[in-house]
Amino acid sequence: MSEMHRKVEAILSPVYEVGGSVRDELLGIAPKDFDFTTPLPPGDVEGAIRRAGKRPFLAGKRFGTIGVRLEGCLVEITTFRTERYEAGSRKPEVRFLEDIREDLARRDFTVNAMAKRGDALIDPFHGRDDLSSKILRAVGSPAARFREDPLRMLRAARFSAQLGFSIEEKTFRAVTREAHRILEVSKERWTAEMDRLLLSGRPDMGLRALMESGLLRFVIPEISLQKDYEQNTRHHRYTLWEHTLRVTAAVPPEPELRWAALLHDIAKPFVRMDKEDRSVYGKHDLLGYDMVLRLGGHLRWSGDRTRKVAELVRGHLREDSVLRPSDNLAK
Repeated sequence: MSEMHRKVEAILSPVYEVGGSVRDELLGIAPKDFDFTTPLPPGDVEGAIRRAGKRPFLAGKRFGTIGVRLEGCLVEITTFRTERYEAGSRKPEVRFLEDIREDLARRDFTVNAMAKRGDALIDPFHGRDDLSSKILRAVGSPAARFREDPLRMLRAARFSAQLGFSIEEKTFRAVTREAHRILEVSKERWTAEMDRLLLSGRPDMGLRALMESGLLRFVIPEISLQKDYEQNTRHHRYTLWEHTLRVTAAVPPEPELRWAALLHDIAKPFVRMDKEDRSVYGKHDLLGYDMVLRLGGHLRWSGDRTRKVAELVRGHLREDSVLRPSDNLAK
């Protein structure tokens, strides 16, 4: 049992540690966030927190979630539930449950559908086996999970990048079939998942999943044109997409840098001119700047982020560009 688990159990019982922290502990990774679940209704959880002399955070109470700050960490405790998202909404319709296995059945992937009470692991969907095999598999029917919340398709790519796991074949096929449903999800939620993917240790792995599944056609259609795109120049031995992947993985894991790396050649397919046996891409830096300004608005970026990423794209051919070393290495 983790120290955080002990602290929460001292406040209320029964309570189960669930989701990402259980997964990370089994992988030998120190969890950054902790989630707990309980059969107790939200009002009882709130009362237990107050009796312990702590302040409950009630923003998520209508969805069954009560927060409490322990050791500087905001811990969320959620009543067993099922949830369903309406198209375009970030607020689920919630129904409370009594059985933890039913609660685990609503979760996205088997590696996130494990719980612990004390040292006992509750693993009805064999998530521990998938951890050992480094496989990301949807709980139950992949299509049903993705229709409940289409953001889970982006999360599959993000977890692939963060954990270095491959996406199980049936799950991947469902992403391919249901990819268009990502349009039902708010752009703010897209951006949050893409940020996590790009800042991971293997952004190229997650981006490959987005491209091969077809999700990228809906998230950033202009980038999807890079698949199998031969650059036809003396300076590049890689396809445009392979070059983009390598540059993105090579730059430091800072949000604006990783986004700029992903988008630095976004304009190339639109400016291409063929000359005898080679192609040139004049002014792709300037068109790329304009395209990023528009994309930043579409993805609901802040004005500051939009300007920074656009400027990095516009200046990526300069000798003093922070993207230039990675750009040169990936040719």
